Amino acid sequence: MDCFAVSLCIGSSPASYNRRSIFRVSFHFGLFQGAMTLLGWLLGSTIVNLIANFDHWIALALLGWIGGRMIMEGFSRKDASPVNGCSDPSRGSSLVMLSIATSIDALGVGLSLALLKVDVLGASIVIGLVSLLMSMAGMLGGKKLNQRFGKRVEVVGGLVLIAIGLRIVITHLMA
Repeated sequence: MDCFAVSLCIGSSPASYNRRSIFRVSFHFGLFQGAMTLLGWLLGSTIVNLIANFDHWIALALLGWIGGRMIMEGFSRKDASPVNGCSDPSRGSSLVMLSIATSIDALGVGLSLALLKVDVLGASIVIGLVSLLMSMAGMLGGKKLNQRFGKRVEVVGGLVLIAIGLRIVITHLMA
């Protein structure tokens, strides 16, 4: 669901209107979710225990940074388009950071799968495919929201990204 929510926000960005960006985001989110699950399984309890105390802060920082940029661009007066130099959250370091931020919890899932002796390859493929489909749905939904509400959706999208980061931190602190 994090992939869906973040994809909805990215899709609402005026810079993310084409099929390539929808594919890029969906592919990256699906790949990172599946790969992080496998990585968590491979690393076992070694690295997961080392980063468990601060992984939620990493997710908050990444989502907060991208969300803050989206909010600033939503309040800017210039037309936000890739031609005007607006940063496209479906490209480059922004996409990688969002992919990591939404998939950090998958490390823990991979660890859990290792402890439960579940077929991790099959589970990782399913997790990746579901994340890909949810991301695609989010991108398409965000595109429709942007067409209807314009730049205001980008501000709301940035706020949602920050809220997701805060939810991750609160969930980890309350556990």
